[in-house]
Amino acid sequence: MELVTLGGAVASEPYRVEAAATIAYARATNDDNPAHLAGRLAPPLFAVVPALKTMVRAKRLVTDAFTLHGEHDIRFVRPIVPGMTLTVEARLVGVRQTSAGTTLTVHGTTRAEGHPVNDQYLVLVAHGRRLLAEAGEPAPEHRTPPGLTATPPGARVTYDLDPDQTRRYAEASGDRDPYTFDPDEARKRGLPGPIVHGLCAMAFAGRAVVAACCGGDSSRLARLAVRFSRLLLMRPGQRLTTSIWAAGRREGLDLFAFEAADADGSLAIRHGWAEVAGREKEG
Repeated sequence: MELVTLGGAVASEPYRVEAAATIAYARATNDDNPAHLAGRLAPPLFAVVPALKTMVRAKRLVTDAFTLHGEHDIRFVRPIVPGMTLTVEARLVGVRQTSAGTTLTVHGTTRAEGHPVNDQYLVLVAHGRRLLAEAGEPAPEHRTPPGLTATPPGARVTYDLDPDQTRRYAEASGDRDPYTFDPDEARKRGLPGPIVHGLCAMAFAGRAVVAACCGGDSSRLARLAVRFSRLLLMRPGQRLTTSIWAAGRREGLDLFAFEAADADGSLAIRHGWAEVAGREKEG
């Protein structure tokens, strides 16, 4: 297919945020933040619930090839709270050829009553395949500063994953790809077994960042970005340990780099990046 749709917009139907849905998402990611469990404030990664399907539709305008989640980047303008009515507009903005295959970058903007709530970049990878000619722009950079992870982290947070984690996440997020919880479906995709949703792993890492860098106040989180470097298998005893390094300050925001490893110590997330406001964000 010719890349004539690069830049073509896909729009969502209005999404009404209900407290029950934000609480369910918190529980599905084992989030014990009181504001999230009470339904006063949505967990930061709830931002993907109204946005992801629309962003994937923008990719499917060009290709239906099987892809895996390579990167995700969210810039938070203001937190999501129950009672908001959200709309999402997404478009494919970039195609790149890499040693891994073809990467497709989708940009999505979420608004409430016309006002920006967040911007997201979704990078999908078709491993070992050349799908389309290069065009457009790559996602914004969020690489860890050289040498930083060779120093001791300022914080290290470990969370266990429950045996039914991916089933609960699938229901709460609406991302019900069966290869995340069905061994046979996983093998059909050439996977060794069920895998944890990348965004579920990102939510666990985000919990660690909020706890260690935001004083437990998720409304201070201005950006969270990750690169998924390895499949996180859903198996007994699985856990995710997030290591966090202070990376300076810029334009009134505290900067942090992080990475997250599985129970064997293999990195599931590299080049994690967080930007945190010094006080509660207004608006």
